[in-house]
Amino acid sequence: MHLDDLYAKALNFEMLSIEEGMHLFEHAPLTELMFVANELRKKQVPHGKVTWQIDRNVNTTNVCIANCKFCNFFRIPGHADAYITDIDTYKKKIDETIRWGGDQLLLQGGHHPNLGLQFYVDLFKQLKSLYPTIKLHTLGPPEVAHITKLEKSTHREVLTALKEAGMDSLPGAGAEILVDRVRRLISKGKCGSQEWLDIMHEAHKLNITTSGTMMFGHVETIRERFEHLMKIREVQAKKPAEAKGFLAFIPWTFQDVDTLLTKIRGVHNLTTPDEYIRMIAISRIMLPNVKNIQASWLTVGKQTAQICLHSGANDFGSIMLEENVVSAAGAPHRFTFKSMQQAIKEAGFEPQLRNQQYEWRQMPAQIEEQVIDY
Repeated sequence: MHLDDLYAKALNFEMLSIEEGMHLFEHAPLTELMFVANELRKKQVPHGKVTWQIDRNVNTTNVCIANCKFCNFFRIPGHADAYITDIDTYKKKIDETIRWGGDQLLLQGGHHPNLGLQFYVDLFKQLKSLYPTIKLHTLGPPEVAHITKLEKSTHREVLTALKEAGMDSLPGAGAEILVDRVRRLISKGKCGSQEWLDIMHEAHKLNITTSGTMMFGHVETIRERFEHLMKIREVQAKKPAEAKGFLAFIPWTFQDVDTLLTKIRGVHNLTTPDEYIRMIAISRIMLPNVKNIQASWLTVGKQTAQICLHSGANDFGSIMLEENVVSAAGAPHRFTFKSMQQAIKEAGFEPQLRNQQYEWRQMPAQIEEQVIDY
């Protein structure tokens, strides 16, 4: 394989094979890989702006029986710290979110053994009745799979009910690496890779917008990363023509502080900034049918994320008015609406506020800057 031939294929939006992608990852100079990915970004997102969002990650519950080896957030049923978020807390958090310019809640929790479909239907309906304009970016395929098993139902029935109750979009949570060898080692209690993919395909058929993610830098091989990318690409290719499908792809690095994966198995995140930038570029190249590639500033920091904007990424994600799960494993980075825009400008781009559908928003006329205290 010749690098120039692979660059030409990529720039022509051809689907590279796993072997071709791995050859680029392992042999292409980083600057050349960045150039190709940046050219693809300019073609796919010709407006040239870098989009960003204001939302808040609110956890429905911290009770979970999945027992993921990289998660410090969950508590087992009956634990003294276990909780289910009450409506008064939601109201307080949503009121703050609106004051701080947000338009969306990312609602996720755990695999609570006693919270079935009706709980989420009632919650979504109540939140929408109180705050009709707030968007609900909710749950993820593993939670949908868990609810489906509790109800002895089908993915389609659960997704339909959630959508009718107020779900606006489905995050790409719980993807980790979509290879079952890896999932058995780090997240055995979650759905398998095929069920994750099946739920996303079903969501696309119901015209529910989704995102794809990858958590890497733990026990996976390089080939398994490319198998993951290939599966995302294949599901996207099957979506109905009118559906947006995977509107974005977000690769992020395993955070290893005090996790069981680190303490018991000795697994550490050894991902370098160069490797993360390389993965961003590869994501743009390997996923020609996914328009938006997001840099995970939360896990890699401002400077690396800024370089990613010249390496295929066109989105900086959310300022995350609240985030508890990844932060509990050591992610230290924070942005406000002012520092987010400044970081994008420093990288040489014009910041553009967006919503979850990647539609542009005007900056709110009145917006308070949140105090970061978590």
